[in-house]
Amino acid sequence: MNNQPVHVAIAILYQKNKFLMQLRDNIPGILYPGYWALFGGHIEPGETPEVAVKREILEEIGYILPPFFEFGYYPSERLVRHVFHAPLLVELNQLVLNEGWDMGLLTPEDIHQGNCYSQKAGEVRPLGSVHQRIMLDFMETNQQA
Repeated sequence: MNNQPVHVAIAILYQKNKFLMQLRDNIPGILYPGYWALFGGHIEPGETPEVAVKREILEEIGYILPPFFEFGYYPSERLVRHVFHAPLLVELNQLVLNEGWDMGLLTPEDIHQGNCYSQKAGEVRPLGSVHQRIMLDFMETNQQA
């Protein structure tokens, strides 16, 4: 059995002091079902994190990443998260949600309180704890808190 952690590439996409996040499908068995999280996914064999984040964002929301930057590296026992950041240069209605239950531009207040209302879910849903920590780190680093 392979006990190596899975590597994923995720993106912090920001626009006018708001942050694009995905409400993950509410399906048992996936990581953070029904939680708000950052867009991204698994790094395929032979892929770099930079190539993976561009591919994942294009697959998940149809967005071609503009120039982007590495933000951080968040290892845990099961997952290693390679985190990048870039501006979101299009309006939300120009994105096509191909994966997930909903998406939205969350405010710093939403991130601090750890939850946000979803129109599609019809209720307030929590942020994934690791994703909230990453976002709080990013806002603190970039004085956007």
